[in-house]
Amino acid sequence: MMRAFVAVEICNDGLLESIARLQSEMQIKASPVSKKNMHFTLLFLGEISEEASEDVKKALSGIVFSPIQVSFTHVGAFPKPDFPRVIWIGVDEDSGRKLVELARQVEQRLAPLGFKADKPFKPHLTIFRVRNRDDAMAGRLARYGKVSLGTDTVSELKFKQSVLTSNGPVYSDLLVVKAQ
Repeated sequence: MMRAFVAVEICNDGLLESIARLQSEMQIKASPVSKKNMHFTLLFLGEISEEASEDVKKALSGIVFSPIQVSFTHVGAFPKPDFPRVIWIGVDEDSGRKLVELARQVEQRLAPLGFKADKPFKPHLTIFRVRNRDDAMAGRLARYGKVSLGTDTVSELKFKQSVLTSNGPVYSDLLVVKAQ
């Protein structure tokens, strides 16, 4: 069995540096996501068998999409700024629409295999996982409501394996589908 998901990654080094600067500037008591793990999860599959992974590879290899220019424009939190579990960077409306469409295509391909999203896909790049309540968090987040961190071009869809370790998750690619 393996823990797996479908994602698009951030590859622009300048953008990743901007995000890392933002993470240290925000001074939030939380676990930052490392630069090498920055991605949008299009569909989380959970624990799947080796056999299911082969079926997923076949289904995903038929996806056709164009490169997506993504602009990173604001900071937010789930479930809410007063008590966040996740702090994320959001994208502009056009980028968001294109990423939602790609996630929809992924789910359409994988639904016949029994994989469905538990909630609608909201394009967000997780930058912190919050474990403890911090009453100053909402105020700190409000300061970063609008940010201009730059852009990246998403040109690969990845089926990934996630291995949880005491130093955080370690991801590896099981399949890469390139944009056309």
